[in-house]
Order: sequence, then structure tokens, then C-alpha cells
Amino acid sequence: MFIHAVLFEIKPKEVRDYRLDSKMWAREARKHGGFIAYFTMQRISFKNQYVSVYEWKSERAHKRFMGEFHELLVAKSKAKVKVLGYYNLKRIDEVS
Repeated sequence: MFIHAVLFEIKPKEVRDYRLDSKMWAREARKHGGFIAYFTMQRISFKNQYVSVYEWKSERAHKRFMGEFHELLVAKSKAKVKVLGYYNLKRIDEVS
């Protein structure tokens, strides 16, 4: 499993548009092979910080999607956001 997370700083007046943009990205990702899930999260104890988290079956599936759709979706997005960091993670252990 591959996780791609993006940490954003978002002004309160932009949060509504960010959440709508995030759902747009997730709807598009859902149409493509290898997509598992999407989560929008608010960072606790950090003012105006949010994280978009995508779960993919493989890094390859994520890269294929981003290569084909990233620029298009950025152009369609309405919220003004500041990217604080990108995080690519892979599962090592799982307990459920």
C-alpha cells in the first residue's frame, strides 16, 4: 500500500473551497485503477493546517494518476492554499 499526503496551510475563508476541491480530486482518483481511499484531515493544535491523504494500492498507480491529472485538477481547483509539505509513505506493518 502507498499513501500520499499533502499538508496545507489554508485561511479560514478558503476552507470551504478546499474541501470542495478535495472531493473533486477524490472523485477523479476513484475512477482510476489502484485508488483505495481519500481522507481530508484537520491538524490538531496547529492553526489553519489541513492534510489531504490518498491511499493507493501502489506508488505506480499514484504516479500514473498524478502524471495524467495533476495539472488539470490544479487548474480546476478554486481554493488558495499554501503547501507545507508532501509525504509519500509505504505500509510496513498492519494490525487490525
